[in-house]
Amino acid sequence: MFGTLAGALAARHVQFDRHRFSATVKGVIEGAGQTIRITAIAIHYRLAVPPAQRADAERALDVHPRGCPAHESVKDAIHVTWDADIEDV
Repeated sequence: MFGTLAGALAARHVQFDRHRFSATVKGVIEGAGQTIRITAIAIHYRLAVPPAQRADAERALDVHPRGCPAHESVKDAIHVTWDADIEDV
């Protein structure tokens, strides 16, 4: 989803600082002692964009899961959530 978000930002010509673009990902794994299963993934993005492009960045965040092949492949089996901190450049 990280790469898909970068592409969604680029498609909207959002000038984001690539050095301040990151994601922290946490997963929930169930079934210790047996066959394990990933049941949830939470993604927290951090990015910095010009204030005038904040609305475009928020739109890219809204739509990026639907454009991500990995998300579309697992969304019915793994609960995927995301949030973001957007800073001004």
